[in-house]
Amino acid sequence: MATASAMTDQASFKRRAMYAIDDFEDTALAKRLRLRAGPQKPEKPKASTANGSTSNALVRIDPPAGSSTGSPVATTANGLHQSTALARFNADGSQQRALTRANITQPKPEWHPPWKLHRVVAGHLGWVRALAVEPDNQWFASGAGDRTIKIWDMASGRLRLTLTGHISTVRGLAVSPRHPYLFSCGEDKMVKCWDLETNKVIRHYHGHLSGVYTLSLHPTLDVLVTGGRDGVARVWDMRSRSNIHVLSGHKQTVTDVKCQEGDPQVITGSLDATVRLWDLAAGKTMGVLTHHKKGVRALAIHPKEFTFASASTNTIKQWKCPEGALMQNFSGHNAIINTLAVNEDNVMVSGGDDGTMSFWDWKTGYRFQSLNSIAQPGSLEAEAGLMSSTFDHTGLRLICGEADKTIKIWKPDDEATPENYPMDWKPSLGRQKF
Repeated sequence: MATASAMTDQASFKRRAMYAIDDFEDTALAKRLRLRAGPQKPEKPKASTANGSTSNALVRIDPPAGSSTGSPVATTANGLHQSTALARFNADGSQQRALTRANITQPKPEWHPPWKLHRVVAGHLGWVRALAVEPDNQWFASGAGDRTIKIWDMASGRLRLTLTGHISTVRGLAVSPRHPYLFSCGEDKMVKCWDLETNKVIRHYHGHLSGVYTLSLHPTLDVLVTGGRDGVARVWDMRSRSNIHVLSGHKQTVTDVKCQEGDPQVITGSLDATVRLWDLAAGKTMGVLTHHKKGVRALAIHPKEFTFASASTNTIKQWKCPEGALMQNFSGHNAIINTLAVNEDNVMVSGGDDGTMSFWDWKTGYRFQSLNSIAQPGSLEAEAGLMSSTFDHTGLRLICGEADKTIKIWKPDDEATPENYPMDWKPSLGRQKF
């Protein structure tokens, strides 16, 4: 009898110990009772749901009331059923997402009219490598491999003036918006300032060790930035001709330079496949963009947005200032891209070394037109290549300098409507805006 009662007492003690463990999990008494009760069989882990009830390891999220599908739907804070999901709980009660399928929405591109050839201007005896439009939109300048700079009337396309002075190909041109000056640079290492009232050179900027391939004027400061084959961008005081900064860091030729009012005030692209953002006050690099796989040959700054684009072979990338965050890729123009231009209507044009042209919607990266430029009669087929391009100040005329020695002017088709030329656009998961 004594033995039976002792066994009963021990069993009741074990039961009391287990109740104490459940009720006083974190107390010292529960720990002592657990030691006296001895080892217990482990139980299956249970996970608490949102309403306090327990469930097994795999939990299905119930569909909302009125839903016709039997698949689990997760409801977001704003009441939209955004994705299909299964939730899995680990042994310690932590939630682990097993499967998600989000509804990704892509913005529809804006409709743009197709562009057509308006005029062909002939007169140069070499590749047209540089273009610049005058601030009043009355005329534009072109520089070519025949070592001359020609001034053309915007409305009629007639030749107004020819400037001679360079002894090698003219590679860069810029017209000052605040002074009657035209700036030019070339493969003869020279950077010249022309007075447009006398049509003569009034200043030289000496310092580059090799050919100067690009130049840009600061929009608000009297500062000129040039870049070239010596791998540096030089910042010049327009009036005193002094070399303010030497922006060094690129490993190869600086192919394009752009200036803007806000930081980064100077952006350079190079054949070392990088784009550099510069602090103009300190003369130092703010950031290096290394996303391109091949040499960057062209840059374009949006006239209204604080964004810019860079182009290398087969690839165009869009960036957000000031930090240089990648926004999206423009894919589809498979060529060596020599030139980029963008206007206020969010139309970007890329020109290829093989004569191909692509017209893009800036916001979405949709290519709404693709065409081949035709070399002028008497030229080789290989001479169909775009070397330079720019929009006029209205954004309704595109001026292209080409390898067949002509300048082609394009304009949007006035008779085109969304009904005549519908967009062939389909949303895809492959190309998303970042």
